[in-house]
Amino acid sequence: MKSIHTLPKIKMQSRKRLGRGTGSGLGAKSTRGTKRHQHAKEKIPLFFEGGQNKLTKKLPLLRGKGKNKSYFKKPLIIHHDVLNIFSNNMEVTVDALILKKIVDDEASRFGVKIIKGNGKLDRALTVKMQASNSVRVIIEKAGGKVLL
Repeated sequence: MKSIHTLPKIKMQSRKRLGRGTGSGLGAKSTRGTKRHQHAKEKIPLFFEGGQNKLTKKLPLLRGKGKNKSYFKKPLIIHHDVLNIFSNNMEVTVDALILKKIVDDEASRFGVKIIKGNGKLDRALTVKMQASNSVRVIIEKAGGKVLL
């Protein structure tokens, strides 16, 4: 049988004695933070920035931006004078433009549209892609045709 003096000592951690003067290090606010009613610190909204104006108020145009935007990407645009790279009576397609490295590979996904540029077109070409009305006229004057 064990006697009391041989048992190991059990030391309970003493609780913090709060609010017993500033010298104790746990006086004044007694670990409860500063000011404001205590329930308020639980309900601070995520967008609250300490009283300064909210970011959504500072940049009002960005609030609804992109909500009604189309998810479809528009076709890549090239000028008609680039088509002089092709030889006479050649067929111009998106794949042909990619082979000549005029456009990137992503053109096959989004397509290509030809618009009016500054130069002249002096080759008769068969164009199988989107083209603006003014470019259609230029291609047909050169002796070519637009099939799309």
